[in-house]
Amino acid sequence: MDPLSPWDRVTLALTVLAIDPAGIKGLWLRARASAVRDHVTAALPPARRLHPNIDDTALFGGIDLTATLSAGRVVTSPGLLDTPGPLILTMAERCPPGLAARLSRTLDDPGFCLIALDEGAEPAETLPPALTDRLGLFLDLTDIAWSESSPIDLTRIATARAALPTILTPPDAIATLTRIAHTLTIDSLRAPLLALACARALAAWNGHSEITDEDLQRATELTLAHRGEVPPVPEDALPDQPPPDPGEPQSQNETDIPDDILLAAARAALPADLLAKLAAGRAARAAKGSGGTGAARKGNHRGRPLPSRPGKPGSGKRIDLIGTLRAAAPWQPLRRHSPDHRLEIRPDDIRLKRYNETSDRLLIFAVDASGSSALARLAEAKGAVELLLAQAYARRDHVALVAFRGTAADLVLPPTRSLVQTKRRLAGLPGGGGTPLVAGLKMAFDLALQSRARGLTPTVALLTDGRGNIALDGSANRAQAEADSLRLARTLRASGIPALVIDIANRPQPALRQLADLLDAPYLALPRANARKLSAALSLALGD
Repeated sequence: MDPLSPWDRVTLALTVLAIDPAGIKGLWLRARASAVRDHVTAALPPARRLHPNIDDTALFGGIDLTATLSAGRVVTSPGLLDTPGPLILTMAERCPPGLAARLSRTLDDPGFCLIALDEGAEPAETLPPALTDRLGLFLDLTDIAWSESSPIDLTRIATARAALPTILTPPDAIATLTRIAHTLTIDSLRAPLLALACARALAAWNGHSEITDEDLQRATELTLAHRGEVPPVPEDALPDQPPPDPGEPQSQNETDIPDDILLAAARAALPADLLAKLAAGRAARAAKGSGGTGAARKGNHRGRPLPSRPGKPGSGKRIDLIGTLRAAAPWQPLRRHSPDHRLEIRPDDIRLKRYNETSDRLLIFAVDASGSSALARLAEAKGAVELLLAQAYARRDHVALVAFRGTAADLVLPPTRSLVQTKRRLAGLPGGGGTPLVAGLKMAFDLALQSRARGLTPTVALLTDGRGNIALDGSANRAQAEADSLRLARTLRASGIPALVIDIANRPQPALRQLADLLDAPYLALPRANARKLSAALSLALGD
C-alpha cells in the first residue's frame, strides 16, 4: 500500500479526529500562521480555547468575586474543564510545566480531547513530553503549499461515528501494535492504545465490520511514526513469505499482516528531516542546562505572573488585591456585624503577588589567540561574537570576551550588550604567541562567578585548536599546563557553570574531547566554519 501524500495525511487525520475525538485524545498541529493552517483549523471540531497563561480558576472554576460581593454569599463560576469535550491550546509550544501537568491529568479522564497548536520556529520550541505522549495524532504543515490543499469533506462522519461501537477488534491487533511500538523504541504504553483507537476509527470510516490490515497500516502511519526512531531498512531484502496452505482454514478475525509491512508504513509516513527535527526538539527540552534564557527565579516585582500566596506586606512586596478579595469573600457572611455591610478583611486574607522572573544570560567567549589560531580562526571568532551580540536584545543576553595568548589571558570585552563597544574592542584584538589555555579558563571561570553573584546566568564557550603549553604560573611546561587545565576543568564543573568546547583545529583533537568530558560540556568540532556557521552552531548548542 502506497504511503499517504502530505495533504491526504492531513485529511485522514482530521477525519479520524472527528470520528473518535475522545479515543484519539487529540492532535498535535505544528504550523506557523498561514492560509493552509487557517484552512485546517476551520475543519477542526468546535472547542473551548485555552492559552498558556490561563489560571486555575478559569480551568477548574472558583469563586465569582463580583457576584459574591454583590449577593453576600459565595457564588462559584464553572471552569473550562468541568465538562468533557474538545479543547484548543493556542501557542502550545509555550505551555508551562504546571499547565501541561493539569492538562495531562485531564486527558486521562474519559471524554476530553486536546488540539495543541504548535507555532514553534525552532526544534527546541515544542510541546512538553507529557502532552505529546497523550495526543494520538501529529501533523506538520510547514512544507505544505496552498496549491497542494483541497476541500476537506467530513460529511460521512455521523455514519462512521454511529458504526464505531460495532467495530470488531482482532485478538492479536494490540499485540502487533505493541511490538511495532517496541521496535520503534517507543517506551509509552499509550502509543499502541492510541493506534488501536485510530485503527477502529479508520475501519468505521472505510465501512469495515472489523479492523483490517489496511486500517492497521494507516493507523501506524498516523500515530506511531513520529514518536520513535524508525529502524533502517536491512541491506538484504526479506524472503517472500510462502503462500498459505489452501487446506488450512484462515481465521476471519485475526490480522496476518507482517510487522515489516507496518514498519515500512511508519518509515514512509514522515520525511527523515522531520523526524530529526522532532528528536532534536525532544533532546533540547530534556538536556541539562539547555534553554535560550537565563535561570528562572521567583520574585515579587516583574516577570510572568504566578499564583499569589498568603503573606505579610512589607519590604517591597505587592498585595494582590483580587486574590485578597477572593480569599475574604467566602467569610463575609460570618464576619458582618454592622448594618452597613462593610467588607471585612483580616490579615490571613492578604495575598501577595509573585512573578517568575528570568535572569539575563551571559555568554563568555574564551578565545585562543595564540600563534596557531590567530591567523585562521581569530577573525571567525570576532565575527561570531558580533553576530550573537546583534541578537542579544531579543534574548536578554550579555557577551564577554576573554582572549588568551603568550603567557596570560586578557579580558578584552567585559560583559556588555553594546554592539558599538564590541566592534571597537574586537578590531584591536592581537594574536600570536603561546597557548595559555589554563589562564584563559581561569579568567573565564572568575568572570562567571562574579557575573553569577550579580544575578546573571553565565555560560563559558571555549574556542581553541589544541592543548595548552603554558602552565598557570607562566612557565612553558606542557605537562604542567595540561594538569592545571584538567584540575581547573573539574573545578568549573563542580561549580555548576555550563560550558561548551569548540575545537577549531583542522582535525579533531582528542585532548579537547577529554577536556569537554571533564567539563561535562558539549564538544563541537568545527574545522572549516566561518563566522556565521560558528554563530549558528553556538546558538543550537545553547538551545536558542
